[in-house]
Amino acid sequence: MTEETPGFDEQPDVPSGATPEDAEPKPAPSVEEGAAQAGDAAAAAQIAGLTAQLDQVRTALGERTADVQRLQAEYQNYRRRVERDRIAVKEIAIANLLTELLPVLDDIGRARDHGELVGGFKSVAESLETVAAKMGLQQFGKEGEPFDPTIHEALMHSYAPDVTETTCVAILQPGYRFGERTIRPARVAVAEPQPGAQTVKGDETDATQAADDKESGGPEEG
Repeated sequence: MTEETPGFDEQPDVPSGATPEDAEPKPAPSVEEGAAQAGDAAAAAQIAGLTAQLDQVRTALGERTADVQRLQAEYQNYRRRVERDRIAVKEIAIANLLTELLPVLDDIGRARDHGELVGGFKSVAESLETVAAKMGLQQFGKEGEPFDPTIHEALMHSYAPDVTETTCVAILQPGYRFGERTIRPARVAVAEPQPGAQTVKGDETDATQAADDKESGGPEEG
């Protein structure tokens, strides 16, 4: 029969190198702790889902913002086109009206040249010219200016010894422009330099140079 040593209780086997705390049995997790761990996992999953939804919303918002900006740019371009077309239509209408008035303005000009612009007719004519000017009609064409085929129409041609280039020597009908648009070129008579005038001038220069060389004993030799 085995004798028990008094004062000593049986101790569980402890592995070598382990502390006494390791030998103590760990209590099993309680129900509350398990529920908390499960709740944390669910919360993490919910946060991940919300983050993914937020990314989708941001992407959709960026796309809608780009669509709105594109529509706004298209609308601004549309407004500019409409305004440009409106101005162009207005200018065309005014130019057509002024074109119809040109024969009347020509008659007024001829009457003024012949001294027939008097009395009430003079007042009406000047009022019409003032209204046409306010609408943007500009008259051009002066004697002595160089001939420009883009704004002049030559109806008569001659030669003159006192011109050095093709020149408008008479204005048969004035030209008119509206803004940058020429609605009628100036109808003019032009004169060109005499044929051979430059040749004669060159011969005279050569003769003068020869006379100078003769007086100085001949041209200098280099």
